[in-house]
Amino acid sequence: MKDTFAVLCAERGIVSHLLLRGEQPEILTGYNLMSTMYGNVTYVPRTVYANRAEMLKSYAKSVAGNNGSVLRFGDIIEASSATELSTPNFMQMDVSRSEGNHLRKILVVNEGAGDSVALLGVIRLVQYLSQNHLLGKQRPMKLVVDAGTGTTAVGLGLAAHCLGLPWEVYAVMLADKIDGYRKQEEHLISEFKKHFNIEFIDHNVNRGDAGIVNWVERGRPRKFGNVLEGEVQACQQIAQQTGILVDPVYTLAAWETAMLLSSNEVEGGPEVVLLHTGGTLGMFGLAQRYKNYFGMLKKELNHY
Repeated sequence: MKDTFAVLCAERGIVSHLLLRGEQPEILTGYNLMSTMYGNVTYVPRTVYANRAEMLKSYAKSVAGNNGSVLRFGDIIEASSATELSTPNFMQMDVSRSEGNHLRKILVVNEGAGDSVALLGVIRLVQYLSQNHLLGKQRPMKLVVDAGTGTTAVGLGLAAHCLGLPWEVYAVMLADKIDGYRKQEEHLISEFKKHFNIEFIDHNVNRGDAGIVNWVERGRPRKFGNVLEGEVQACQQIAQQTGILVDPVYTLAAWETAMLLSSNEVEGGPEVVLLHTGGTLGMFGLAQRYKNYFGMLKKELNHY
C-alpha cells in the first residue's frame, strides 16, 4: 500500500515520506525498492514502530518543522463537510493556499489506510462486485480476507450491511488479538458515522459492536510478519496448482481459512470467496530474511 501511495503522490507532485518497519535490506527489492524509487524512505526500529500512532505523530512534527502544520484525514473530511466542498477540491484548494503562504502542511496517512475515509473505497469495491454478472446480490457469500489493520474487513462488512447483501465477512487476524480488532471495528464505524453524518437503521451498528466481521484466528498463530517452516513451499504448491500466487505473511492465511470454510460447507450453502489483497512484491523481501526457507525451493527443483 505504501509504495502505491508514493506513486500516486509523485504523479501529483506531492512529496511522500514512507516509514518502513525494520532494517534496510542489503539489496533493495520488491516493496522496499518501489518505495525508495518514488518516496523518501525511513527505516524505523521494530520497537519504535510498535507504537504506530506516536511514531507517525513524532515524525510528522519533525517534517512540518516550526512553521508547518500536521493534518489527518479526519481534519480534511470535517473541514470539507463544513464548507460543503468535496474532499478532492478541498485538498486542491489547501495545497494551492499553502504554496501561496509557504506554510508546510503534512498529511498523515495511517498504516493500512486505517481511517474511516478508506471505507469508502471498500464500499465502492463491494458495490462493483455485487453486480449481476459478478457475485450478484442474491447468493449468500462468505468473504474471506486477511486482516492487518482490519480496515478492509470492516469496510467489507459495512458495505454488505449498507447494501443489504447476504454476505458474511471472515477476517484472519494477523497483527492483533480479537479485542484489538473489535475495538478497531468500533472505532472505524464511529468515525464513519461522524464524518459522513450517517445513522444506521440497525441499532446494533449504531452501538459500534455490531459484529459485522467474524474475526478468526490464523491456523498457526505467530508474531506478525514471521514465516513458519513449510509455508513458502505451501505458497509454491498453490501457485503451481492454481496459478494464484499467495504470500506467507498475508494471503496464505486467508487462503487456508477459505479452504477450511469451503470444506465445511454443505451442498447448496453459501459460496466461499477469497479476496486477494496482494503482497506479491513482499516475497522479494522475505526471500532475503528467510534465506533457508526460500533456499529449500531451489533444492527441491534439483530433484527433477
